[in-house]
Amino acid sequence: MRPTAVDARYSHELSEWMEQVVKNLSEPSPDVPPVENGEWRPRKSARRDYGGVDININGEDDLHWVGHHQNSSENMGKGLSRLDEHGLSLLTLLLECAVAISVDNLSEANRMLLELTQMASPYGPSCAERVVAYFAKAMASRVMNSWLGICSPLITHKAVLGAFHVFNNIAPFIKFAHFTSNQAILEAFHQQDRVHIIDLDIMQGLQWPALFHILATRIEGPPYVRMTGVGSSLDVLEETGRQLSSFAKRLGMSFEFHPIAKKFGDVDISMVQVRRGEIVAVHWLQHSLYDATGPDWKTMRLIEQLGPRVITLVEQDLAHVGTFLDRFVGSLHYYSTIFDSLGASLPCDDPSRHRVEHCLLSREINNILAIGGPARSGEDKFGSWRMELARHGFTQVGMSGNSMAQAQLILNMFPPSHGYTIHQGDGTLRLGWKETSLYTASAWTCNSFR
Repeated sequence: MRPTAVDARYSHELSEWMEQVVKNLSEPSPDVPPVENGEWRPRKSARRDYGGVDININGEDDLHWVGHHQNSSENMGKGLSRLDEHGLSLLTLLLECAVAISVDNLSEANRMLLELTQMASPYGPSCAERVVAYFAKAMASRVMNSWLGICSPLITHKAVLGAFHVFNNIAPFIKFAHFTSNQAILEAFHQQDRVHIIDLDIMQGLQWPALFHILATRIEGPPYVRMTGVGSSLDVLEETGRQLSSFAKRLGMSFEFHPIAKKFGDVDISMVQVRRGEIVAVHWLQHSLYDATGPDWKTMRLIEQLGPRVITLVEQDLAHVGTFLDRFVGSLHYYSTIFDSLGASLPCDDPSRHRVEHCLLSREINNILAIGGPARSGEDKFGSWRMELARHGFTQVGMSGNSMAQAQLILNMFPPSHGYTIHQGDGTLRLGWKETSLYTASAWTCNSFR
């Protein structure tokens, strides 16, 4: 199912709109600065060096990244199945467009983007075409942001939350984050009768009913559970609180829910209301849909003040720092791998797959390329939260064998032939697709509990 007429009309309207903006708002751009050997390499070249990024594209080995972008130095082609001639042309043009944006040649980038919107559809049969379509959309947003000075995305919480729920059902990533974190929290709460869970971006609270059920059936009896749910929408938070309170009541478990409709980094510790004798757990499932916490240094400061017994952290194995080209290279490798994993189990016209790609993955790509970057957001982000937690005196707690068992249980829900893998090492658990790590779960504790 491929609505060609709709795509053509959308591309035509987008082209007219962008051309009008170019005419009204942009000055003639200078020629593209020399990239290699004093000349702009033609698009048919199979190998080129883009400002220190040596890129090799061919039909046999697909796409390779080498050079100084170490996060994506492995075979990019492992994230996309064999590329046909059309896929190669799309990726080559997309790469050239990224280079043009990186050197602020927006007029040339715009010309390439108009061509890409005609060539690639998010409904395409190949993962490569769908990835290129969404990357082109994000890069077009970045070009428009640069011209108009707009850097803030508009978030439709209902659409995001609905798609997040679908993603939880069709892929193991969210369940992996939930079950491994729950196991670490359960172990930290052993024989504790008053506990406080602080979820830095609770959304619908899909994670917590499973933990509540285990806590309610403990031999020593259920603890008194308080939960602080942080998010941007008070309406969503209050509905989440009602649902969790109702579930806890059915289990016969004492429960309080406290919503905070702010970014966690902007929260004063008095708003969290930690009580004497409570064991605190902080949970953070990171994503790229929006900035859930604000400046990382403020988030770290508040976590230090809370002194939690356990911090459960699930990170995307994707860098949010560096230059535009750094983020482009890393995100292209990362999201092509996720698209490939979805394409291996779901047909191209599957409505759930398209909903996840359109409402979640596309938003993340847009946030990283069109919105992201310290120079554009004005807020510094840590390169690795695990490194920063260690640097600030937190001690890593190795993910236990039970956490590994939980992760393996999740993967058993998906056919092994689909290529999902679990790796345990350095105290963490990593979920990946084939040879690419996508999510890493870790647990930490405040030194006062050592």
